[in-house]
Amino acid sequence: MAYPDSLDSHATSHATAPASGDAHEPLRGGFTSTRFVLVEPSHPGNVGAAARALKTMGFSRLVLVAPRVPQVHCDPEAVAMASGADDVLAAAHIVPTLADALAGVQWSLALTARTREYGPPPAAPRQAVQDACRQAVHGGDIALVFGNERTGLSNDDVERCSALAHIPANPAYSSLNLAQAVQVLSYELRLAYLGESAPAAALPAAGGAGGAAQPAAGSPLATSDDIERMYVHLENALIALEFLDPANPKKLMSRLRRLFARSGLEREEVNIVRGIAKHILLLKGKGEGRGENR
Repeated sequence: MAYPDSLDSHATSHATAPASGDAHEPLRGGFTSTRFVLVEPSHPGNVGAAARALKTMGFSRLVLVAPRVPQVHCDPEAVAMASGADDVLAAAHIVPTLADALAGVQWSLALTARTREYGPPPAAPRQAVQDACRQAVHGGDIALVFGNERTGLSNDDVERCSALAHIPANPAYSSLNLAQAVQVLSYELRLAYLGESAPAAALPAAGGAGGAAQPAAGSPLATSDDIERMYVHLENALIALEFLDPANPKKLMSRLRRLFARSGLEREEVNIVRGIAKHILLLKGKGEGRGENR
């Protein structure tokens, strides 16, 4: 799957009419706790079309990471392609980094077309959104992350996310526009949230064959911020032990990220890892290390 730079500038002038009784469908549950994050989008039209895709599926939270056009939500092409989803476009939250976009998020899904050596194991969209449903029942925000039209997501961006999805398009022509990819994922997520797929509680756990293990009922999940601070703390401890050579890291932290991504980290588990790292640094006379008190 790829996001070509070209965008058909001729938006359709009509939309599918809502079913009877759905015109004022209330947003609830996962619909209000799910963020759709576009990382460094290049084309204003794609941003507007993505806003339209979200609104048609009942979502409204759009986050833009360092868009090429800084005030893209006001761009005429974006407004035209939003085609009635001007409210979603105007409310888009613009942030400088993916870390800012994921602040407070407890689970995130990266969409990518490329096979990655490191990072979470990939899943098809339908399986991935089932995982999203399981996470949503624990409360807190989740995020779906989409990359730049030309280059997609960087390896660092992928490693920052909890899970990975790939749209299994026609291998002979797998080119998907960014907004089309957003439409596919938002559609699948809508079905899952509305229970037209199997109810989340009845779905089989995704652990075992590469999926993330599910936390016990009532166990709060760690947020993206908590997990990133844990990685900084752990990396400093491994350096203090001389187990990790910062001049020649050999992808050690990438491998550890992949390992932890499969585990579905709970907040208490993150605290345990950080407690171990803290004591290693104290024993090595390094104090708390760089940034570990936050």
